Amino acid sequence: MNLSPIYLERLAAAKQKGLNEGIQQGRNEAIQNERRIVIENLLRARFGSLDDELNSIIQPLSALTPEEFCPLLIQLSREELISRFR
Repeated sequence: MNLSPIYLERLAAAKQKGLNEGIQQGRNEAIQNERRIVIENLLRARFGSLDDELNSIIQPLSALTPEEFCPLLIQLSREELISRFR
């Protein structure tokens, strides 16, 4: 069975698109993981250990860029962080 050249081109393009999307998703997950680690470390440095309240704000904080979350983690009190991101 011979497949048309147009079909083969589209198939190759679809495979490449899927590969690129998978690579990008992996990068995004790695970035999110790195942000989470930075946020956890900053919270531990400021407040000692991570309790349930502090753990609950890590995910919303990690949605921000480092330029956005670093000043907040340095400047805001524990109570301000929890009320803002809970």
